[in-house]
Amino acid sequence: MEDMVASTFWGPVTSTTEWCEKNYAHSPYIAEFYNTISNIPCIVLAFVGLVNALRQRFEKRFSVLHLSNMVLAIGSMLFHATLQQVQQQSDETPMVWEMLLYLYVLYSPDWHYRSTMPTFLFIYGVAFAIFHSLVRCSLGFKVHYVLLCLLCIPRVYKYYMHTKELPAKQLAHLYVATIGFGSLCWLLDRTLCKEIATWYINPQGHALWHLFMSFNSYFANTFLMFCRAQQLGWSPQVCYFLGFLPYVKINKPKTH
Repeated sequence: MEDMVASTFWGPVTSTTEWCEKNYAHSPYIAEFYNTISNIPCIVLAFVGLVNALRQRFEKRFSVLHLSNMVLAIGSMLFHATLQQVQQQSDETPMVWEMLLYLYVLYSPDWHYRSTMPTFLFIYGVAFAIFHSLVRCSLGFKVHYVLLCLLCIPRVYKYYMHTKELPAKQLAHLYVATIGFGSLCWLLDRTLCKEIATWYINPQGHALWHLFMSFNSYFANTFLMFCRAQQLGWSPQVCYFLGFLPYVKINKPKTH
């Protein structure tokens, strides 16, 4: 056991969660190799979304949303590379912050008191970060995160029902498909780990979860950008970068 610890850079595992990937199988510096590198697509896609948001001068909320995707992916890389409890928080805390941003983007257009929602969500995010750093409760974190996700669903469904353009609806369909396949990979990786460990090839279900969720976040952000552009009368269109990656192109009315 001491030889194994000595051969790794980060030392013994202190995180409350491990995944179905053999630790330090490819490098003494990366605990879970595939779970670490599978976050790279999220950073790339978030960067593409950020460039589009800045280039077309979307509202700052979307730039922050794309940046939060990058921060989450980097935090996840640190967690899976080290399997340390502190780095686990650098993965889990941004997950909650990101959901708070989604709640703001989804609900703020109809919120009559402009400053109250961001103020409350900011205080909530800071309070959660402090609480999560002091109390380690893996199940409680998962339940809390799922509840935040569920709060988003009614609003996303409303946006979908009010969207008539087929390309925009297809973004929503891709969002549902990627979260569905990703969740299945996550679930199989968690529940069938003992069986998977005996297979000649590990399908790396959690790494596939990262990959699907990278596209899921990108599709979600793109769909919300389209809906917001419609609300503002910017005549949005869904275009395709390199013929396959969708993005929103807008035509803001000229001001005199």
